[in-house]
Amino acid sequence: MPYVQVDGLPTWHEVHGEGPPVVLLHGAFAGASSWSSETPALAEAGYRVHVPERRGHAHTPDRPGPLTYGLMADDTVAYLDAVVDGPTHLVGWSDGAVVALLVAMHRPDLVDRLVLIGQYYNSSGKVTNGIVDQLLGGGDKVVAYLRGGYDPFSPDGPEHFEVVFAKTIQMLATEPEIELESLATVGAPTLVLQGDRDEVTLEHGAAVAAALQHGRLAVLPGTHLLPMENPSLVNALLIWFLAGADPAGSS
Repeated sequence: MPYVQVDGLPTWHEVHGEGPPVVLLHGAFAGASSWSSETPALAEAGYRVHVPERRGHAHTPDRPGPLTYGLMADDTVAYLDAVVDGPTHLVGWSDGAVVALLVAMHRPDLVDRLVLIGQYYNSSGKVTNGIVDQLLGGGDKVVAYLRGGYDPFSPDGPEHFEVVFAKTIQMLATEPEIELESLATVGAPTLVLQGDRDEVTLEHGAAVAAALQHGRLAVLPGTHLLPMENPSLVNALLIWFLAGADPAGSS
């Protein structure tokens, strides 16, 4: 089974390909399978692709206590230190983008290039009546859909889903709240990528890119499911950017 021990937590991960490392960080209630279109393309492009699943997600067990972005960033740092061994490209989607950004802010030595997909970093950037609002509103259909990615895989058993759901909803109701001015500390070249009908406003995405030292914004037609909706275009952008494209342009 593809587990690795990270600070005592059996962490499910997949590794594909050979070459410079790229770590893909999934969103809430998701797992490695959400990157099924990107993983083979990046491996074929000459990267060693790591796809870890965070605590309480898919195959990785939960731990007692609340779930926070800071905690998941700490888990990710531990994974990078223990498994990846050196600076890596980090690609985060949705919640994974918050985790990736926090890693880049607190452990810049671990991050080569950064791609942030479809995410707001404080509540001013969240669209109204989006997926997060639907999750906060609950509903049997929403919960049933999310259980489909949890119940068959979790080592904690399907009965633990309600615990993880409650923890995640509490996190989403209060986080993230990152001041954009603090992003000036991020030195890694960063691509901020989102759909034009995403969970984050276009204004916020542009402000995030502007706040970063070396940030650029790319907006594609699509929703929060952009990597699933248009993987060929997303993969082309990822491969172009990770290969060393200068996000600030020539000057």
